[in-house]
Amino acid sequence: MVKKTMANAMLSLKDVHKTYSNAGQDLHVLNGVDFEIKSGEIVALMGPSGSGKSTLLQAIGLLDRADSGQILLDSDDITQKNDQERTLLRRQKLGFVYQFHHLLAEFTAIENIKIPLTLNGLEKDVNPLLEVLGITDRANHRPARLSGGEQQRVAIARALIHEPRLLLADEPTGNLDPETADNVFNLLLKSVRVQGSAAVIATHNPELASRMDYILKMEDGKVIKA
Repeated sequence: MVKKTMANAMLSLKDVHKTYSNAGQDLHVLNGVDFEIKSGEIVALMGPSGSGKSTLLQAIGLLDRADSGQILLDSDDITQKNDQERTLLRRQKLGFVYQFHHLLAEFTAIENIKIPLTLNGLEKDVNPLLEVLGITDRANHRPARLSGGEQQRVAIARALIHEPRLLLADEPTGNLDPETADNVFNLLLKSVRVQGSAAVIATHNPELASRMDYILKMEDGKVIKA
């Protein structure tokens, strides 16, 4: 269990629990998770499939509710928020890159990327981000005309475009070729450092994890610093 005393921690989890019931059996996926992250930190989340990484990201990202414990974002207990407040927090402060792209089929790539800007009433030139991700020539294509790797890059651009306070990513480079994966990861690193935000990135890739500030491992429903 990770316990650190950190002034002004951006993200702090305290004794977080989550249990699912399946066929009359209780599955304790999160069993007292404790850790803290400060601004500018990029943390790798590792563990075997089924260890609870995705459940933990969903709890932090307000896509699921923890059964007990506290999740604090900038010292604000987000576990106590109602549905409307949770939606607003996701829209304004969080960025998501998950294994499934969740792109809107009827929108072009650039329209998908601009969704967070539109929801927050913001305007921003997205072309520099398109160029870095190598999808400038695909900007006006709908998802059906994009490869899996291109769709993933669109999803990453969408997660970064509104400069979120906290980025959550689940295998963000898993569908990319090595060169593009390296470029994308470098972009994630740079974005977090420059913006003073933070990131929790679930990965099975030890080389990728070694380039982050430190590694948290999921084990028996807890988080252990590697």
